[in-house]
Amino acid sequence: MGKRSRACEFSAAERRKIHERDHEACIFCRLGYRPSSEAGGALQIMHYAGRSQGGLGIAENGALGCVYHHQMMDNGFYHDEMHTLFREYLKSCYPDWEESRLVYDKWRWIEEVKHGRG
Repeated sequence: MGKRSRACEFSAAERRKIHERDHEACIFCRLGYRPSSEAGGALQIMHYAGRSQGGLGIAENGALGCVYHHQMMDNGFYHDEMHTLFREYLKSCYPDWEESRLVYDKWRWIEEVKHGRG
């Protein structure tokens, strides 16, 4: 597995942070967003900035979503609306949150690893 691939995967520690922060619940279900009988159930960690775009596997780039809402965001008509809600949620959790820090940058990542932050 390459450095970028590793950087885009959520480690066990990052997964724990996300589960604790999100109180073991889908962020969209908690907001009452487009409820459905399919909502709830199994939880998945969603990337805000997708892995295919180099989205990092860090808590600041992830949140819990039920299978229904995760699929709806990734493939649905409501993607832009859901992405906006996702962004606002992450900003409320991290006051210094910036989208530009969510995507793999080879040189920034190397510096962070050197300084024990990666």
